[in-house]
Amino acid sequence: MATIMVQGTTSSAGKSMLCTALCRIFKEDEYSVFPFKSQNMSSKSYITSEGLEISTAQVLQAFAAQLEPSPNMNPILLKPTSDRKSQVFIKGKLYENMGAVEYFKFKNSLKSMIKETFDEAESQYDIVVIEGAGSPAEINLKQNDIVNMGMAEMADAPVLLVADIDRGGVFASLYGTVMLLEEEERKRVKGLVINKFRGDKSLLEPGIQMIEELLDIPVVGTIPYVHLELEDEDSLSDYEKECNNKKQDDSEKEEEIRKLARIVRENIDMDYIYSLLNK
Repeated sequence: MATIMVQGTTSSAGKSMLCTALCRIFKEDEYSVFPFKSQNMSSKSYITSEGLEISTAQVLQAFAAQLEPSPNMNPILLKPTSDRKSQVFIKGKLYENMGAVEYFKFKNSLKSMIKETFDEAESQYDIVVIEGAGSPAEINLKQNDIVNMGMAEMADAPVLLVADIDRGGVFASLYGTVMLLEEEERKRVKGLVINKFRGDKSLLEPGIQMIEELLDIPVVGTIPYVHLELEDEDSLSDYEKECNNKKQDDSEKEEEIRKLARIVRENIDMDYIYSLLNK
């Protein structure tokens, strides 16, 4: 079947929300779609109907894809217990509390489990939407990567790279991220997405043209800044949200996901994205 991966130049660049939007857009276009993030670090989690623990981001994406949340969507969850330690959940079950260095050595042994879990999803669904974590240019963590370019290689997936313009330095972050990748990794980056844009897009066009020329990668979307009442996974939210502090019912969540999908569909080149899936 088909796969596409969303990676970001930083944490909170918009990976989770873009994946959520793509899950709903593909579902609206009558494809079966499965969200997947091999490893997620988050203090927030969700207990599935089987009593298994996964990240809230993949739960939201499951809702967008109109699926029941499953540990196969997030086979590894890291829940920080201190600055240097995390609880390690594998397929929703607590495995051990590990220090950062210990886990860095241990994670390579999880590659076969990740690949098997991904292959199972790919065999059962039309499209798998894969989310990366942090940035693929964290060169100190690239050895035995299992969540960014390492995952893209396992899945043989084209990559969309998203950057947050609201925090400034968007073109530098896109350029720097791509240039810190290995040559084979760069080839996987098929599109750039600028997220949280405010103002007149015509003022952005010279920069878009220049970054496309510098990197030889098209900017396939410029997503406007918009308030969405959808729960954040981390603490880097740009604004206060009611849904982060009180339970949101399904009808409210559905309304917000439809809004998100509409905004992304209107501001991203879906024809180009479908062309990536068909290769």
